[in-house]
Amino acid sequence: MSSATARIDSSALEVLTFGRSGVDIYPHQIGVGLEDVQTFGKYLGGTTANVAVAAARLGRRAAIITGVGNDPFGRFVRKALRELDVDDSHVVVNFEYATPVTFCEIFPPDDFPLWFYRQPTAPDLQVRPSDIDFDAVRGTDLMWLSVTGLSEEPSRESHFAVLEARQRRPHTVLDLDYRPMFWDSAAHATEQVQKALPYVTVAVGNREECEVAVGETDPERAADALLDAGVELAVVKQGPKGVLAKTRTERVESPPIMIQPLNGLGAGDSFGGSLAHGLLAGWPLEKILQNANAAGAIVASRLECSTAMPTEAEIDLLIAGGDPNAELASASTAEVR
Repeated sequence: MSSATARIDSSALEVLTFGRSGVDIYPHQIGVGLEDVQTFGKYLGGTTANVAVAAARLGRRAAIITGVGNDPFGRFVRKALRELDVDDSHVVVNFEYATPVTFCEIFPPDDFPLWFYRQPTAPDLQVRPSDIDFDAVRGTDLMWLSVTGLSEEPSRESHFAVLEARQRRPHTVLDLDYRPMFWDSAAHATEQVQKALPYVTVAVGNREECEVAVGETDPERAADALLDAGVELAVVKQGPKGVLAKTRTERVESPPIMIQPLNGLGAGDSFGGSLAHGLLAGWPLEKILQNANAAGAIVASRLECSTAMPTEAEIDLLIAGGDPNAELASASTAEVR
């Protein structure tokens, strides 16, 4: 059976994510507002879907717990997951709410506004504990959750049920991915994140997300605060200053890898998938961060997110000083000819 149609036995799962999925609509015209865009591309989207794809691209057996609508976009999400080697057997089909769609604008190098169409709610936030295969939750080697899943019920109850089932088993990862539009206030997000942190072994976020989580934007103090909250590994992304990671016995700072940006959306998800891969491989922290930085940089240099996730060979090539996009450009030129 091909990987695109196979179902992964829960005892063989390496990466299981829980959270957002949907459809990303990206403009083909760069540097103009949506009102002036003429054509778009349609891609699998959602941060936890992208992380699962990124891990699968690196050879990990990955699956996602999420919800989609009973509509054409929901069918597209499930088809795209399978085509990108992610098990979709934990996807819940919701008959009340539509699959969410997200539009973006692209203004390189660092402005990528997002327009979420998820009202009044989205199927991924309607996943209930009764929808979840807890054998898969307990059996996977790495569980990846996002803060967005804590923003409303019944998703919040389901996320805490998953954390309870994990019992702090390594590796239980919380992506501090804070999106203000999903919360009634930053204080409410802080309250829920602080309840979740004692249940997780790894926390990942940028400086602004760390401020919401633990009230600190300084990378050193933020990492220490996350460790004090109970996590075993704190990863603080510092943008152009690179990434800081700390455990109770180790501190590693990894510089960014320079590449010409096109669309920064999805870079953090690529970073996450590579981080998961490195943790499962048991690599030294320095190598984990270097590869995750490279994975994020590669996606930032490409238009799409999910289908742009790099292979391990592409990551190695960039670290060695090569251009992982050169072969893609050559293939594109050949097609035109």
